[in-house]
Amino acid sequence: MIDGSAVDLARLQFAMTAMYHFIFVPLTLGLVWILVIMESVYVVTGKEIYKEMTKFWGKLFGINFALGVTTGITLEFQFGTNWAYYSQYVGDIFGAPLAIEGLMAFFLESTMIGLFFFGWNKLSRGKHLVVTILLALASNLSAVLILIANGWMQHPIGSEFNPITMRMELTSFSDIVFNPMAQEKFVHTVSAGYVTGSMFVLGISSWYLLKGKFIDFAKRSFVIAAAFGIASVFSVIILGDSSGLSVAETQKSKLAALEGMWETEPAPAAFTLFAIPNEKEQKNNFEIKIPYALGILITHSLDKEIPGIKEIRAENVKRIENGVIAAQALDTLKNKSKKDQHDEAMSLLKTHQNDLGYGLLVRKYVQNFNEATPEVIEQAAHDSVPRVAPLFFSFRIMVVLGGLFVLIFVYAFYLSIKGTMQTKPWFLRTCLYCIPLPWIAIMCGWFLAEYGRQPWTVFGVLPTHMSASSVSAGSVLASLIGFIAFYTGLLIVELYLMFKYARLGPVVLIEPVK
Repeated sequence: MIDGSAVDLARLQFAMTAMYHFIFVPLTLGLVWILVIMESVYVVTGKEIYKEMTKFWGKLFGINFALGVTTGITLEFQFGTNWAYYSQYVGDIFGAPLAIEGLMAFFLESTMIGLFFFGWNKLSRGKHLVVTILLALASNLSAVLILIANGWMQHPIGSEFNPITMRMELTSFSDIVFNPMAQEKFVHTVSAGYVTGSMFVLGISSWYLLKGKFIDFAKRSFVIAAAFGIASVFSVIILGDSSGLSVAETQKSKLAALEGMWETEPAPAAFTLFAIPNEKEQKNNFEIKIPYALGILITHSLDKEIPGIKEIRAENVKRIENGVIAAQALDTLKNKSKKDQHDEAMSLLKTHQNDLGYGLLVRKYVQNFNEATPEVIEQAAHDSVPRVAPLFFSFRIMVVLGGLFVLIFVYAFYLSIKGTMQTKPWFLRTCLYCIPLPWIAIMCGWFLAEYGRQPWTVFGVLPTHMSASSVSAGSVLASLIGFIAFYTGLLIVELYLMFKYARLGPVVLIEPVK
């Protein structure tokens, strides 16, 4: 039987390392394009202050980039240490974009960042700007390749199961690259990173203005951050809407859970503004609803129904029953049975192959598929929808923060046009205190994406409990504690350096730091 505690600890370890890593990634994605904008203005105008701005914000970018690389390396190794069966089952597909990311995007950005820092006095203005642009493109190329891999886990197209090799195999690399889920996830994720970079520059620039330090430097940085931020935040909202449409088509269980929809409602469904989900009784308490809003937003129509959790679970019971038949047929093929049994098993497998992954859900409870009683199938169907409350509240936190960012960047852009940002100290303080909020919104978004996919590692194909390595819970716990201690140390170093150089400001470029 599968060691559930070891699987849970492996999930916790991957979630912890991924979230530590993603503290650094959004700032890298956003800040690098702000550097491109600042340096472009320097090249066009020749004004030295924009060069000073590029070098100063580039220093903070470099600190963050180094920590991002350090924390990201261990993530890919975990596929071999903690998720060995996952790697064996889908490695030919999942590994391809990750290999390209390492061999192309990572090496390119690693080379360009060296030229960015050490090429100021060795390259012409135009050539150095090209380096900065290539650094930005490489960082975003790295993101797109990783999100192509993740998008396939969310919506596994361009592949099929091979009963001879007992693995998922690639059928169309172009389908994986142009997977709508991957592309929408990429643009939504990087736009959120742009918001993070904009808020970071806006907040620190506001602090300088409050302190009356580096006024010209801070004003120009404030204006660029406000303009880039307002474009980014609206991109997040528009692309988030597109991502919602994809989820409604491909991951109905995730959508039902994050909306707290226990029952299928007549179209167009109402949007639950607030509620307290009751998992035990399968209902919401203290509901506040906006009529018709959810159906219109999610389906862009007035007549498409959004299935509720109870209906999804009922449909999944049938899919699990069919999947168990497919799994039993697969066992027959593995046992090299007689020709008549082989032909019958192959026919059954082809008939029910699309539900094979659902049949694997019962392996959490029984060792043999013949032991899958109606009670076991019912329990597996219950597991096929993630818990509602964590997703429900995470989604609403993310949406509320998104609305707040719109207000902040619109007002910051308005003040930039008028040139009166210094006359609003309350707003400058707000910008400073809001620096951490994009990270909170992004973590909520990743929680929705990954926890909302449960109980699947690859949605509809491979359950999480079957993906883990055959390691003991104690071994995973020991490495988990080690990772937490090491990553926390790195985070403390990052925060210390960021606070130190942000307080010093651009003076660090002309005066030695003691």
